[in-house]
Amino acid sequence: MPYARIIALTSLAMIAFAGNSLLCRVALKHTGIDATSFTTIRLISGALILWLLVRMKRAAHTGEGNWPSAFALFVYAAGFSFAYVSLPAATGALLLFGAVQATMIGHGIWKGERLLKLQIAGLMLAFGGLVGLVLPGLSAPPLYGSLLMLGAGAAWGVYSLRAKGAGDPTRVTAGNFLRAAPIAAALSVLMFDRTSLDQAGFWYAVSSGALASGIGYAIWYTALPALKSTTAATVQLSVPVIAALGGIVFLGEPMTLRLVLASVAILSGIALVTVERQRAMKAGV
Repeated sequence: MPYARIIALTSLAMIAFAGNSLLCRVALKHTGIDATSFTTIRLISGALILWLLVRMKRAAHTGEGNWPSAFALFVYAAGFSFAYVSLPAATGALLLFGAVQATMIGHGIWKGERLLKLQIAGLMLAFGGLVGLVLPGLSAPPLYGSLLMLGAGAAWGVYSLRAKGAGDPTRVTAGNFLRAAPIAAALSVLMFDRTSLDQAGFWYAVSSGALASGIGYAIWYTALPALKSTTAATVQLSVPVIAALGGIVFLGEPMTLRLVLASVAILSGIALVTVERQRAMKAGV
């Protein structure tokens, strides 16, 4: 794959992932849609576009998804939506990313992965950044929304771990979206008396599911084989940054000193853990 195309696809994927935070936040803040409806429409839209992409490929790839992964996907999507009722886009994206990485790093430690000194330092730095971000104070994000987003990140971490080696990633993701959609629809039925919807909110949710999620994942999975593992891991550090910039430019969100310091701590810490892990793997440590 030409280098310019790799850069373009990777950049588009990161923008799409950050776009999910912006689309969800603006929909729940500025339109009449509720979090349950947003989740359901997002998952259904994502399922449809991914199914179409798989059908267009017409290739005999392995992997069709499974119900445990679909449930993890649903928990992530629901927690994500309900968290953004109160969280700014930048804070939500940072908490989500931190929780995802913490879950995956924690799983590696639980499986017996040995951490080097720099990795331990990075882990402590990232953890300190997360704690500093949610500690009570004038600029602290709402605790309930923060806990929901941390839960969503943990669920996405579980989903990502389960997806490893499950088969063709686009096909597996399509299968999991197709299974998660009826779970979300069932939640909408249970909460029917609390749901609300308008045209603008509907299209924001469709954009999040079909474009930022469905096509975003497909683009990422196209670029991923051409990226080194270290590059693939570190480039994802840009997602909270893009979301923060988008929140400032498009949503008029403030950039507080607490958020800046927490972002530097969390992203730097995760980068240390990730890069050192890849170096250790190459060195056979």
